Amino acid sequence: MATVLSVSGSPSASSRTGSLLRHLDQRLTAQGHEVVPLDVRTIPAEALLGADFRHPAIVEATELFARADGVVVGTPVYKASYSGVLKALLDLLPQYALTGKTVLPLATGGSVAHVLAIDYALRPVLNSMGAAHVVQGWFTLDKDITVEEDGTLVLAPAAAEALVPVVDQFSAALLGRTPVLAAAS
Repeated sequence: MATVLSVSGSPSASSRTGSLLRHLDQRLTAQGHEVVPLDVRTIPAEALLGADFRHPAIVEATELFARADGVVVGTPVYKASYSGVLKALLDLLPQYALTGKTVLPLATGGSVAHVLAIDYALRPVLNSMGAAHVVQGWFTLDKDITVEEDGTLVLAPAAAEALVPVVDQFSAALLGRTPVLAAAS
């Protein structure tokens, strides 16, 4: 099976976006993939904001991207775009860090007014970084995501139902990778 890097671009430790990603990680793991979580907020701010390409955390993140067959990128939407911490990390990765990779973009936000952030803000960046295939992304409203005190994620039934085929499509795209794409990564 494939190795999937699951990147949370939320700056918050109690993030619904991060919780949603960890929930989806479980589905991907159950499908036989190895999932490696990366919470961008855990990378030291001085490394991200100081553009320290040699900082051990940036080097490690770069290596995680290089080893992954697929990448799930999740972000909260702020002012119709993806988060600043995610942008800071993407800016520090090599220009073609996603070459040969299958990518699933996900976003969360407070209003359906932000639903196009995936296609107009995030997808162009992912494509410019050489992604072989950016599958159909998904936007989930904050109100449809509840994190219980014990950390359990509860999704509104419609959101849970909608996310299953999105994740399954990503998983199928990973399994359908050709040897040419695998060699390019």
